[in-house]
Amino acid sequence: MRELFRANLSRLGKDLTTIAELVHRAADDARAALETADVHRAEQVISEDARIDRLQEQLDEQAIQLLALHAPVASDLRTVVATLRMSTSLERMGDLARHIAQLTRLRYPELVIPESIRPTFHAMADATVDAAAQVVLLLETQDLGHADSLSELNETVNEHHVSVFRAIGAPSWTESAATTTDVTLASRYLERFTDHAVSVAGKMRYLVTGQMPTHQSA
Repeated sequence: MRELFRANLSRLGKDLTTIAELVHRAADDARAALETADVHRAEQVISEDARIDRLQEQLDEQAIQLLALHAPVASDLRTVVATLRMSTSLERMGDLARHIAQLTRLRYPELVIPESIRPTFHAMADATVDAAAQVVLLLETQDLGHADSLSELNETVNEHHVSVFRAIGAPSWTESAATTTDVTLASRYLERFTDHAVSVAGKMRYLVTGQMPTHQSA
């Protein structure tokens, strides 16, 4: 029975990594679609999100079955609980990549982001894709150095997010209400994406160290 539990626990970790890999691909494709108005790539992100949702639901069912059948304790219990919570964050990251793709599809054949602010969004999108890659590496290795990298990437995205709102509020901003709304939403989606990546990092710290992450005031 113990060997079966360990095998199922290992499978749980592999399935979580698979979801993270799909999220990374979605983030990369959503970035490309946003920057080039590639509606076909946007459609791919949107359709693939359903696969991420299904895998997350299946993983959660597996985790709940492990809790019910084996009543794990100590580090094994931490693993199952942390996996459940990380899967939720990954599913939300997939949703946010889908939202970016939906903006691209909505404004096709035009680009969502106006030229004046594209460099900022290019940097933000690059950081979110890097964050998704770091999440994959973190789940594969449990090396908390990747968690530190995620914190740094999140700070970078937050700084760009603030600069977007400064640009929108500047007297020189003359874009339409629709464009302003798109820019606001796109910036928010990217900012929330890395927030969820940091949440995954926090759960991994809990899994590795046994200590719950603390929330720091801004």
